[in-house]
Amino acid sequence: MERFTLILEQIDSFVWGPPLLILLVGTGLYLTMRLGLIQVVRLPLALKYVFAKTQEKGMQGDVSSFAALCIALSATIGTGNIVGVATAVKAGGPGAIFWMWVAAFFGMATKYAEGLLAVKYRVVDANGEMSGGPMYYIERGLNNRFLAKMFALFGIGVAFFGIGTFAQVNAIKDAANLTFHIPVPVIAVVLTVLVTMVTLGGVKSISRVASRIVPFMALFFILLSGLIMFLNIGQIPAAVSLIIESAFNPQAAFGGAAGISVIMVMRSGIARGVFSNESGLGSAPIAAAAAKTDSCVHQGLIAMTGTFFDSIVICTMTGIVIVMTGCWNDPALAGAAMTNMAFNTGLGSDIGQYLLTIALIFFAFTTILGWNYYGERCTEYLFGVKAIKGYKIIYIALVASGSFLQLGLIWTLADIVNGLMAIPNLIGLLGLSGVVASETKAYFADLKEKQGAMGAKPEAQPAMRATE
Repeated sequence: MERFTLILEQIDSFVWGPPLLILLVGTGLYLTMRLGLIQVVRLPLALKYVFAKTQEKGMQGDVSSFAALCIALSATIGTGNIVGVATAVKAGGPGAIFWMWVAAFFGMATKYAEGLLAVKYRVVDANGEMSGGPMYYIERGLNNRFLAKMFALFGIGVAFFGIGTFAQVNAIKDAANLTFHIPVPVIAVVLTVLVTMVTLGGVKSISRVASRIVPFMALFFILLSGLIMFLNIGQIPAAVSLIIESAFNPQAAFGGAAGISVIMVMRSGIARGVFSNESGLGSAPIAAAAAKTDSCVHQGLIAMTGTFFDSIVICTMTGIVIVMTGCWNDPALAGAAMTNMAFNTGLGSDIGQYLLTIALIFFAFTTILGWNYYGERCTEYLFGVKAIKGYKIIYIALVASGSFLQLGLIWTLADIVNGLMAIPNLIGLLGLSGVVASETKAYFADLKEKQGAMGAKPEAQPAMRATE
């Protein structure tokens, strides 16, 4: 097992080497410049779209735009926000949080492009459901079926062995066992039954659960973290200063510890940031494609807010709590245990770990549901709708076994398949950046014209231009 783990770590280092880091951040940087800093300029409008009621009657799609966002958020707001942040800080120090911010900022432009292209190139499958995502915009937009199939194959791999099952299940197991002392076999059985009940109902069942759980638990977590930050407000400036300084000078945090370089800090922050917000990974556009909308730009803006909520808000709050309480520097702590201790320390009471555990369990559970849907769409693309049943059986079996695997192996495996999934998607985004820019320019030109002629509010959106 040790040799196998070592091989995986070497593969992980190769996959997440400088080329992929440059490709990830570079794609976001390029889209940011080409779209005129859209993640800043259009963020207020995007947030209005998220919370505004829109007329969806007669529009193509399976679920509402908000429900599609909740499915995407259900898959992104999970262990990456709680366990992943702790893992990143453990490996790269507080400076890793800064690089998570960088990845998230440029990732918002990436997520916008993904959502836009997902709706523009989506299709209706044999069951009458919407199918979309990178495999479709790579095939139909770039006319490259090989890259499209590679993405779908890696997407199934991430669902089976990466974000979808093992990482989430293991986090639930650790948190419930450590905090509530629930036996591992009991956790495995209950979790498997619940996942089975929801996922067999398809996208509408998943969207109903996600639309109820995700907003409530996100607000709960933000309020809990905000309370801790308020109670320890005097420690925040020093924590932020350490995060920024150690991003470029790791010795500021580790005191000259051997083996810690800026590249290692960047890798830890960006890899965990992508694990958390999934910008560039290509997963969220699969959910965006199911939205009831007649505007690809409108859905792209809504999709963009997912990275904002996930990383700019929730991951930041988790990271600051971990750093300002000093728990990141305890060699005995890792993963969920580190975050539990940070919240206990911040609140000055053991109640912190109980509240955090509840949030983690719900976050991880909804992530399992979201990734079940992503893997299902990838399976349908490669093998047709008849293969979906077999996919679900395998997925549920992996959920049942995930409680019995080791944490380090799980995160390494997750990093590898995440990186492999991102590569064909990023190539597709760069190749179709002209389409994204063209659709964006036309949309806001139409919106400006309508506002000038009719005094329309920003929520009034122009229809999507005809697509092939």
